[in-house]
Order: sequence, then structure tokens, then C-alpha cells
Amino acid sequence: MTPADLSLTVLHAVRRAVDEGVLRVEVPSRVKVERPRAGGVGDYASSVALGLARGAGLDARAVAELLKERLHPHPGIRSVDITGPGFLNFTLGEANDTRLVQRVLAEGPRYGCSAALAGTRTRLRAADEPRAALVTDTVLRLLRAQGAEAALDADGEPLPVLPAPYEPEVLGGDAARWALLRPAAHDHALPGAPLLVQHERNPLFRVRYAHARARRLLHYGAELGVTPAYGVPVDAPRLLALLGDHPDVLLSAARLRAPDRVARHLEGVADALLAFQHTVLPLGDEKPSAAHRSRLALAEAAGTVLAGGLSLLGISAPDQI
Repeated sequence: MTPADLSLTVLHAVRRAVDEGVLRVEVPSRVKVERPRAGGVGDYASSVALGLARGAGLDARAVAELLKERLHPHPGIRSVDITGPGFLNFTLGEANDTRLVQRVLAEGPRYGCSAALAGTRTRLRAADEPRAALVTDTVLRLLRAQGAEAALDADGEPLPVLPAPYEPEVLGGDAARWALLRPAAHDHALPGAPLLVQHERNPLFRVRYAHARARRLLHYGAELGVTPAYGVPVDAPRLLALLGDHPDVLLSAARLRAPDRVARHLEGVADALLAFQHTVLPLGDEKPSAAHRSRLALAEAAGTVLAGGLSLLGISAPDQI
């Protein structure tokens, strides 16, 4: 992991803490990392927590703890220590990209599902209003995917949802579900018409297209004799970080009754994969190499995460668009 990679990784942890609502600050445009000063440990350090503390209304060490939770374990980072008033110190190690990709491919679309909520009994109130009914059904899926015993009950927990019509007969099932699930429950539903346009401005299209691209890359790779086989580190820190975050995103979405967190996460995975896709296969007279096989394995893992996340939202992941 280079200093630039580490800087992006720490910035991603800040964004994640803000998205989860545990840190209420404006996300900085960049995070500076440098060699530790006297009293520091490890390979690199950052004072980002000190810079965010005042705006967050928290002690700098508390901010550092929030970021540490979102930085370790992480590919390429062996340990994260907090020193002094709130400096983050990083000890780098051999990247565990290989294990992450292997885990995703081994678990398939179930990657991120767990038994974290096993033993938890949750009852949600059935809703007559269309959007509330859809959100409730999706939250039940998320809870069950984390091992909870979750069901509908007339006396169960109501989910506060801003009403909106569910129009699968007009938009098709996928766009109709995305329009209601992508915004937070207290926000207005998305307008349906833009979700039917196959354009990069349409987030639903980007997510489903990214999955289709992953599948096509596997097809083209087979034609070139390139098969997925992870062995060489891949320079795609943001995509790897997002794949590593996927289990935590699914668990927090279940706990907070927030399917929109899954949708936003899938947009991030899709954008990172689409930015990475052009490096996956040999170009021109370039010979296939171990690096191409590793990149193809990572692309397949990203497509797997997209398929699994869309499935939990009740949305299809086509192999071709």
C-alpha cells in the first residue's frame, strides 16, 4: 500500500463514518499521511482526527476510535494505533487482497450474510401503504440475511416511511423498487422516469450495468485464455475497500432498518468497478499475465457483491444490458 493509497483509504473511512451518522462533519477533500513523529509508531501517521474533532463536537481520540473501527482489518494495514491527543498510526503489512477476493468468490452472492443477529427476534408491523410495505419486506430480508428471526406481526415495530406509490406496472419491478428503496425512508421517493433511461446519470443503470460488465469481462477473458486466479496485488484500493466493507454495510442496514444504505453502497462498488474495468484484460498486443488474472478475479468478486446486494433489495442483476 502506497502513501497515496493509504490517504484514500483513510478518507474512505471518514466518508463511511459520516454516511453511517456517527461522525457529523464535512468530509475533507484529502487526508494527509506522513511518517510518524516523535512518540508515534508504525509506518505512517495522520492527524485527521484532530482536524475533525472540533467540527464533530467530539474529543479527538474519540474521532480517532471511530475511524480506527473502520480501518482495521483492511487490506494492506496490519494494525492501527492511536497515540498522543488523537494521532492515527498505521503499520502496513502484506496485502490480504487475496484472502478477501477468495472469500467473496467462495461465498458467492451470500457474501456479507452472517449469523451476527442470530437469537434476535424481530417483529415488524405489516403496512397497507405501498412504500412502507415494500421497505418493511426488504428490511425483513436484510434481518434474516444476518440470522435474525424476523417476521410480520400486527403488534410489531412500525417503520416510519414517507408514503409514495409503488408502480411496477409502469416502471417495471426493478425501477419501481429502486425508486422507493434508494432514498432514506424519511426522504421523498425518486422520480421513476429517469430510472428507465440507460445512461450513466441513472444510478440503477450503473449498478446493473457494472454487474453485466463483470460478467462480460469473464466471457471475454475466457476467449483470450485468461481465467480468474488471484496471486498478484491489484492497484484498486477503493474497490477492495468497498468489497471489504460489504458485510458491515449489510449488518448496519439490517440493524438500522435502512435498505438505502445497501443501495448507496452498491453505487460505490459499481462506480469503482467501472473505473477499474479498462485495466482488467490485455489490450492490443499485450500478453495475458498473472496481473490480468488477478484483476479478472477482482472484477468477478465485485460483480458477485453487486448481484448479492441487488438480490437483497429484490432487484435483478442481468448478465447483459
